Amino acid sequence: MSRILLHLRGIGLTFGGRPILDGVELSVAEGERVALVGRNGSGKSTLLKIAAGMVEADRGERWVQPGTTIRYLPQEPDLSGFATVLDYVAAGLGPADDPHRCTYLLRELGLTGEEEPKRLSGGEIRRAAIARTLAPAPDILLLDEPTNHLDLPAIEWLEAELKSLRSAFVLISHDRRFLEALTNRTVWLDRGQSRRLERGFAAFESWRDEVLAKEEADQQLLAKRIEQEEHWMRYGVTARRKRNMRRVDLLASLRKERKDHVGALGGVRMAASTGDLSGKLVAEAKGVSKSFGERPIVSNLDLLVMRGDRLGIVGPNGAGKTTLVKLLTGELAPDQGTIRLGTNLQRVTLDQSRQSLDPAATLADVITDGRGSSVTVNGETKHVVSYMKDFLFPPEKARTPVGVLSGGERGRLILARELAKPSNLLVLDEPTNDLDLETLDMLQEMLADYQGTILLVSHDRDFLDRVATSVLMFEGNGKWTEYAGGYSDMVAQRGMGVEARKAKPEASKPTSSQPRGEQQQAQRKLSFKEKHALETLPATMKKLEAEITSLEAKLADATLFTRDPKAFEQSATRLTAARADLAASEEQWLELELKREALEG
Repeated sequence: MSRILLHLRGIGLTFGGRPILDGVELSVAEGERVALVGRNGSGKSTLLKIAAGMVEADRGERWVQPGTTIRYLPQEPDLSGFATVLDYVAAGLGPADDPHRCTYLLRELGLTGEEEPKRLSGGEIRRAAIARTLAPAPDILLLDEPTNHLDLPAIEWLEAELKSLRSAFVLISHDRRFLEALTNRTVWLDRGQSRRLERGFAAFESWRDEVLAKEEADQQLLAKRIEQEEHWMRYGVTARRKRNMRRVDLLASLRKERKDHVGALGGVRMAASTGDLSGKLVAEAKGVSKSFGERPIVSNLDLLVMRGDRLGIVGPNGAGKTTLVKLLTGELAPDQGTIRLGTNLQRVTLDQSRQSLDPAATLADVITDGRGSSVTVNGETKHVVSYMKDFLFPPEKARTPVGVLSGGERGRLILARELAKPSNLLVLDEPTNDLDLETLDMLQEMLADYQGTILLVSHDRDFLDRVATSVLMFEGNGKWTEYAGGYSDMVAQRGMGVEARKAKPEASKPTSSQPRGEQQQAQRKLSFKEKHALETLPATMKKLEAEITSLEAKLADATLFTRDPKAFEQSATRLTAARADLAASEEQWLELELKREALEG
């Protein structure tokens, strides 16, 4: 029998008068890889912090085998106080640990170690924290959402690295494929209590459904027993009352059991508001190319998207996935080639970056766009509070500001807002971010019933397998290849997934003598002005395109030059300037979009 390394017994914790954990058990033995699962807000991250010794429970015991080393990966690592990333990673080593492993891990994760922590993007901070956690090769790893902000190459590398370690670990993740590949035990946090399955996550969902079905059957049996005892109370109490006090006590006990029972949380009820039928053709790309400076983003792409297709778009961060989507939806003009859009398209984009949410707005105002108190989905009008319940928001949260919501709640809010809009073309940009597994299941079921077309950008392999009917894969140097089927089918046809990222030379600190482009490349996050430009440039480009069309039509008049030479000259001059402005705006937007995409990873 494997030796127990960590044991939490009878853990209880209350926040604001509400019990989060109540008698929770968690044990980790040598060789065990535990999936810690549960709904958003069930206390998973809190329990992991208690296991790490960072939070003290209100009651219960924490026991650690003497000599056991534990490392914890937080969701929001703090790198302050370190001059370089390598210093931060090396600070996590013990006296007997190999310092060369720090350099190896950083290189595998696309970092050199010379980066300044204050200049790192969110994805680079996550990579540095992973290196610090793995470098000592501890006895137990406590990993809280390790795949957050990682692209597919990094996720696949991390999966292989964890498989190669001898460490036991407890893993919280919304990535179903990641959990299935790595775990051999499962602990389910549900309604403040824990249940343990001596098998990995692959067996969890069928087991969970059995547990909930048995619980429902037990509640029905309890109701039947109470009904029988109440009948006896009304008609069976005679002169033998004193002798039958046991049955009176039994009825009271049964009633208390039913009263104290906390039912399972309801599921998300998700439905997309279906728009009019689009044309059979949705988008056709012929010889499409788009570049940023000398760097090709799309090179000579031929692609046909038909009504009902579910196209998954896959590649590392910075490959230009978002740019490709904007080309296919007509938001961005190609440098070469043509994009032909179908007729009667009604597009809805799920912006999982949360940038479109006003922190001061209330949930009700976000869902209704500030218009009234009702929502119409597929012809059925609902009060906004009733509609919110479908996405697990209680009525009292209707006037809650968006700024206080968790990441998972914001994800559900965006789904609630966007799915209420009629559409026949859904653009999903990382829709799985921060959503719990139950919500992901409902989203997948909704997409399976959706009658329109889907463009999906995602790093979630399981989600791609369940949703996509074909995958457009980035092959490098602007080349994209379409493969039939989901992500696993693409890997089988291609012979490999996405290559792991290697270290890139650290960008030098910007100086006033550097060209503007080099200074922008050296920045590690978007400035306020850059964010504003990224949001406003598309509207500017549309205005310029409309102006160019108008000027071209005006200059097409063969009599204009003879009638009004001055007006002809002014229009021709303005047309040249507008074309130059449009080209500059497109280049600036593309540069910022690629930078944003790279920094998000």
